[in-house]
Amino acid sequence: MSEIANINLSIIILLLPLLGFFIVLFFGKKIEKLYLVEVGIITLAFVLSLVVGFSKLGTYLHQDLLYSFTWIDFGNVPTIGNLHIDLGIKIDNLTVIMLFVVNLISMLVHIYSMAYMKGDSRYSRYFAYLGIFTFSMLGIVLTDNILMMYIFWELVGLSSYLLIGFWYEKKSAADAGKKAFLTNRVGDLGMFIGILILFTNYHSFSFDYIYSQMSAGILPFGSEAWLTAAGILVFMGAVGKSAQFPLHVWLPDAMEGPTPVSALIHAATMVAAGVYLVARIFVMLTADAMLVIAIVGAVTSLFAATIALTQNDIKKVLAYSTVSQLGYMVMSLGVGAYTFAFFHLVTHAFFKACLFLGSGSVIHSMHHEQDIRQMGGLRKKMPITYYTFLIATLAISGVPLTSGFLSKDGILAGTLAFGELTGHWLIPIMGFAVAFLTAFYMFRLVILTFHGTPRDQHKYDHAHESPFVMVLPLIVLSTLSIFFWYTPNPVSPDAGWFASQWVTTPHTVVPASSSFDFMINENNTHAETSEHGVITHSEKYMHAMHWAHYPAMILSLVLAGLGILLAFTMYQWKKISPDKIAESVKGLYNGSLNKWYIDEFYNKTFIGGTLNLGGLLNWFDKWIVDGIVNGSAAFTRVFSKISGYFDSYIVDGLVNGTAFLSGFIGFHFKKLQTGKVQTYIVLVIFSMLILFYFIGPF
Repeated sequence: MSEIANINLSIIILLLPLLGFFIVLFFGKKIEKLYLVEVGIITLAFVLSLVVGFSKLGTYLHQDLLYSFTWIDFGNVPTIGNLHIDLGIKIDNLTVIMLFVVNLISMLVHIYSMAYMKGDSRYSRYFAYLGIFTFSMLGIVLTDNILMMYIFWELVGLSSYLLIGFWYEKKSAADAGKKAFLTNRVGDLGMFIGILILFTNYHSFSFDYIYSQMSAGILPFGSEAWLTAAGILVFMGAVGKSAQFPLHVWLPDAMEGPTPVSALIHAATMVAAGVYLVARIFVMLTADAMLVIAIVGAVTSLFAATIALTQNDIKKVLAYSTVSQLGYMVMSLGVGAYTFAFFHLVTHAFFKACLFLGSGSVIHSMHHEQDIRQMGGLRKKMPITYYTFLIATLAISGVPLTSGFLSKDGILAGTLAFGELTGHWLIPIMGFAVAFLTAFYMFRLVILTFHGTPRDQHKYDHAHESPFVMVLPLIVLSTLSIFFWYTPNPVSPDAGWFASQWVTTPHTVVPASSSFDFMINENNTHAETSEHGVITHSEKYMHAMHWAHYPAMILSLVLAGLGILLAFTMYQWKKISPDKIAESVKGLYNGSLNKWYIDEFYNKTFIGGTLNLGGLLNWFDKWIVDGIVNGSAAFTRVFSKISGYFDSYIVDGLVNGTAFLSGFIGFHFKKLQTGKVQTYIVLVIFSMLILFYFIGPF
């Protein structure tokens, strides 16, 4: 298939969900089962993404497909020259893989929702919102410039607001939607400032053009510090969207939306956008920026895992698990394990979507019960849900023969290599601690939900396996959580063809003196450089990763095994009492159960307490912003009144006075106009006599 055909198909893939959104939104209530149009459209988009993916990876594996057009042309601008803003599409290997992931998850969520949302009063509107959500994410994936990405970035924020607060009649859902929207504005503000820094210096939003300028040694304001600042500021957008500490607080509350929405948000759309953004700007990140990213990711991963240990809402456990796994991906990008970060993004999309849809199946069967302490024994009632949920749990725990084992092993090997070359051992320690905690809290969830005896006999008696349209996505997603889709070698150190061919670490465009130097031993003063003078992915780092593969694999397996064993010992075999442990460390237990009081801290400081940011902003809005607006209005009124008086009494006075004088003169002189010839002859003779008297005869 030709390059133009691939571009055209990609544009069609982008616009199809938008078309479905308008059709279902405007005609959904008038035409029964019109929501099937949206389901069919997403299915078609998925099929087309397969076509584009096979063509790109088969024919154009090492070639990017590009298309752009001028959106705004400012002409010749002084000191800048010809300034124009272009928009366009870039199809590389990252793009086609994400097209597949986004469209597949979205299609399965659409199919699942047909049964899960049946009977809802806003059934058709729900499917319309899914369409605009998918459209927004596809726009982020396909764009070739950071401005277009920011536009779709904000559309994703709007879509999440609509879906998280879908049941807006519930105060908790309405508040969750607003919380997600406002929290993301904080990160998006930083991202916008970073974009402005780049545009101010390069007069372009195109990724490729900006990176080409950087590779030529042209840095923002001629300073590496400004480049670091720009990278960190753009990364702030990912902190918000991918729920990294300290902007993670919105994601658990997002569980107030329908469960299929949770699967879509947590697997392939909103939270994945942040990791995808960091992958896109990876080549411009300096050493300092990457270190900041690695620390943020590691802290987020461990912090969220400690909260997931004690949560009792099935969706809240999975929500904090998502925050933790996103921290894993961000940490991986920060330590330079680019390929495995993106690999984990893909594998996580499948097994986390399976987990969320599996939780929805349980909630649907248990008549909307979400407390795992009220469940138990469901594996007998819901065998398909149980086994698919178990496979996904094994994958997220990093058990061999699953996709999660391959991607997490690569991430942990990357952290070991990072620690070896830099001395930052705290990051790999946190990474391995999370591997243990993840295995423990996920098997705690499985045991309390599916094993043992029922704790609510009435709900258990009425529990049953979910309809086929709900279990089919679970089967597909759990199957995609098995290793053989990614490599024939279940212990592959490079994740098979995914890492070795499809997604390879790009060369940085930052000057050789600044990037990746923190990955080189201190006694080495020079880093390896390419023929163009820019650093390639450090060979020392690649060797260190290869060395760390088997130690990381063995250590992660041991820790995961201990986590699983501890979960069975406490909750299945009951050899250790969780209540006694909780009582012995009551302070830590209450801190974890209450999410370490971060929300309370924000409420008492930024929102309504000591810092009172909300009150400060209200004061600023009332007295500064409104003061300027109202002051301008008052000035305008006074000026208008003076202008009115001047117009009425000066301008109109002169005009009316002139008219009055003309009328007065005319009134008196009209008496001379008698219409009689004799009178006119007398007046002429009289006038001539007067002239003769004063002037004299001619």
